[in-house]
Amino acid sequence: MDKPVTTDAPAPKAGILDIAPYVGGKSKIDGIAEPTKLSSNENALGCSPKAAAAFAEAQAKLFRYPDGHANPLRTAVAAYHCLEPERLIFGNGSDEVFALLNQTYLEAGDNIVTGEHGFLAYRISALACQAEVRLAPEPERRIEIDRLLELVDGRTKLVYISNPANPTGTWNTPEELSELRERLAPDVILVIDEAYAEFVDEPTWESAFDMARGHDNIVVTRTFSKIHGLAGLRVGFGYCPKDLVDAMDRIRLPFNINLPAQAAAIAALADQAHIDASKAQVTSWRPRLIQAIRSFGLEVGVSAGNFVLIRFRDGDEAARANEFLMTQGLIVRHVANYGLPNCLRVTVGKDAENEAFLDALHKFVVQR
Repeated sequence: MDKPVTTDAPAPKAGILDIAPYVGGKSKIDGIAEPTKLSSNENALGCSPKAAAAFAEAQAKLFRYPDGHANPLRTAVAAYHCLEPERLIFGNGSDEVFALLNQTYLEAGDNIVTGEHGFLAYRISALACQAEVRLAPEPERRIEIDRLLELVDGRTKLVYISNPANPTGTWNTPEELSELRERLAPDVILVIDEAYAEFVDEPTWESAFDMARGHDNIVVTRTFSKIHGLAGLRVGFGYCPKDLVDAMDRIRLPFNINLPAQAAAIAALADQAHIDASKAQVTSWRPRLIQAIRSFGLEVGVSAGNFVLIRFRDGDEAARANEFLMTQGLIVRHVANYGLPNCLRVTVGKDAENEAFLDALHKFVVQR
């Protein structure tokens, strides 16, 4: 006889059900078979043909476990970025690197500090560790070092910065990051998320790899989801002090980067032509989008990522613009969950997609 159904399921640990789950960019519109998706900061040109070929070739080995330490990929990344291979840790996307850091270094009662508009993945795994998340105000939608430091105390274990930042597109200078590092206690880990680094052409920005090389409390993360167009395969890495790698490797799940993903990522690094073309698509269209949107009478900030952030008069107008764009077959990202209810984030797409977006946005502005 079947056991009676019961609702007395085991309860998760304290705080888990209070965490708002991550919600990705919308990908479907009812009644529209193939909408234009500009909501997830994906590479408009897709992945490298070499990466796609490597992925296809890997199907013959799907019965094999992948290299547990991603050694071929480790060698390729180290060579491409001129990094020490033993200081790399790989994750199922850079999201997993954040989770490993939080799980390794946070206890109940500890805290992390990040900007109020910072990437949600930093917060979710910290809350799962029963740590406090402290959000520094970003009055100009940009990290301010003093505001971050005001929230740091003796229980702060990690400080997270996106550089460039998502969803705002803003960035911090090397001088600002250096000041932050100098004013942090040596036992606080500074995590600099450079997911959009390859799209930057701003002279006041530079990678934190060199700064991290000379210090024992800096982690720099990168992803293959953006410039390399491998969002569906989930590959990211952190460049960390060796002691941090050793500690995180003890709890990292074995075989966390699958075999086809490793093969595709190695091939993606070898296709510089695709990397260059992907950057050129963004750096040619980003200023054109900004200029056109401003000509419509809307506010849009500078951006160093592969997206722009549009500011409307209020949250209601942003929501109406979002709904109107969907009626035109266009999906963008309403970023209210990032504390920006009056904003839409729009990924730089292909030429025709960008033109269609501008046409639709202009229609909305004319009729509002």
